[in-house]
Amino acid sequence: MAHDHKVLDALDAAKTQWYHFTAVVIAGMGFFTDAYDLFSISLVTKLLGRIYYFDPNSKTPGSLPPNVSAAVNGVAFCGTLAGQLFFGWLGDKMGRKKVYGMTLMLMVICCLASGLSFGSNPKGVMATLCFFRFWLGFGIGGDYPLSATIMSEYANKRTRGAFIAAVFAMQGFGNLTGGIVAIVVSAAFKARFDAPAYKDDPAGSTVPQADYAWRVVLMFGAIPALLTYYWRMKMPETARYTALVAKNAQKATADMARVLNVELADEQRKAEAEEVQRREEYGLFSREFARRHGLHLLGTTVCWFMLDIAFYSQNLFQKDIYAAVNWLPKAETMNALEEMFRISRAQTLVALCGTIPGYWFTVFFIDIVGRFAIQLGGFFFMTAFMLGLAVPYHHWTTPGNHAGFVVMYAFTFFFANFGPNSTTFIVPAEIFPARLRSTCHGISSAAGKSGAIVGSFGFLYAAQSTDPTKTDAGYPPGIGMRSSLFMLAGCNVVGFLFTFLVPESKGKSLEELSGENDEEAAPAPGQSSHQTVPTNLSE
Repeated sequence: MAHDHKVLDALDAAKTQWYHFTAVVIAGMGFFTDAYDLFSISLVTKLLGRIYYFDPNSKTPGSLPPNVSAAVNGVAFCGTLAGQLFFGWLGDKMGRKKVYGMTLMLMVICCLASGLSFGSNPKGVMATLCFFRFWLGFGIGGDYPLSATIMSEYANKRTRGAFIAAVFAMQGFGNLTGGIVAIVVSAAFKARFDAPAYKDDPAGSTVPQADYAWRVVLMFGAIPALLTYYWRMKMPETARYTALVAKNAQKATADMARVLNVELADEQRKAEAEEVQRREEYGLFSREFARRHGLHLLGTTVCWFMLDIAFYSQNLFQKDIYAAVNWLPKAETMNALEEMFRISRAQTLVALCGTIPGYWFTVFFIDIVGRFAIQLGGFFFMTAFMLGLAVPYHHWTTPGNHAGFVVMYAFTFFFANFGPNSTTFIVPAEIFPARLRSTCHGISSAAGKSGAIVGSFGFLYAAQSTDPTKTDAGYPPGIGMRSSLFMLAGCNVVGFLFTFLVPESKGKSLEELSGENDEEAAPAPGQSSHQTVPTNLSE
């Protein structure tokens, strides 16, 4: 192999064409499904509480006990973390394509299974739900490193950032679709089986048919994944994997000639003629990796960890915000399906106004402004808006000032997505060598998921009121919402500082970023490093 692969140069220079867009859709549908599955659970947890934890003597509708709520919401994150590490490693061992099909099938099966349950008592239903959501998360976890790696390896260097960002932005649409499906399902059930409000008839406010509503919402997630399965299996393995990891330049050339309109036939003959002695390749735990990429990996993991603490704990405020702006009336004034309808409507509005625009800003600007500036700016503004919520927190909570609170809150979401939420996903897919790329992305994203677990549980407890009489049912007193906001702002500051460890990857080829070019053209003694080594005698 020549020290710069002709096929890879052709990929880097390829014009943006139809094929790139199909790759975005195929890789993006995985993310669409991920977001749908991870976020749709929050649309139905209130309903699950009303169905399975109904207490006839209580003035308020049934709700999931804290430990059950934590398990139902969080078990998928734990599965995701495990899946990111395992499939990230497997994607470098077996190839992106083979593993891509596995994760998708796992997602489809577990998605359908999470809507079925053993028995109808609360324990049986919740245990089944948690079991299958763990394995659903495991499949979703595999999708993170693989989708990012596949897209980065297919793209050309000019628009690579936008393409990887577009794959990630499909999360926004998954979120939105989850909300829309839940709105349609709850509205349809409500129209067919109307019921009185909880305060008028506690037992009758939840119709038996409501037990189907949450199952339909969760199982719907299998459809987009199934639709893309065939296309995923038709995608060829990425040329970079075939050439750099599997060492088959000929197959890489043939695969890429099939999908990209580039003339690669003569390159293939050259590739066959050229054989170069490779140096010993360094592994993940080697000194050489630590020297070249140790700080990069520290930067990508810490930034993602800090971001996800802030990002996932923001979801905690949603219920308070919806109530504050009167999107959600008091629970006892609604029946079960009405409540599900209103929660879904509120989430859909947030996705439309805050989440989706942020993602697409990143898609449009990332190859112009660069990753570094977007990530720094995002962390900076998230810190600013969180302090803007925390410092005058008492002002925001007094009636009449809620609108300002919602605007500030929406901006923190916007700058998370037009900021580190997108860039932490993109950069690890670009700066590591091909044979470790999927593994390093898996490690970075798993650090993120552990941040998400800290964010969604740690802060669920932390944000509880310091006054024991004002905590949510079943929770011990915490440090209060205001102090929690200060802590989150602190997390953003740490993310801001660690961004300086990560290199800018805009406009560079993947081999240039990972140093793979230097390592293949190891200079012979007495030669300066920029001279190429003759690779065969005819040169």
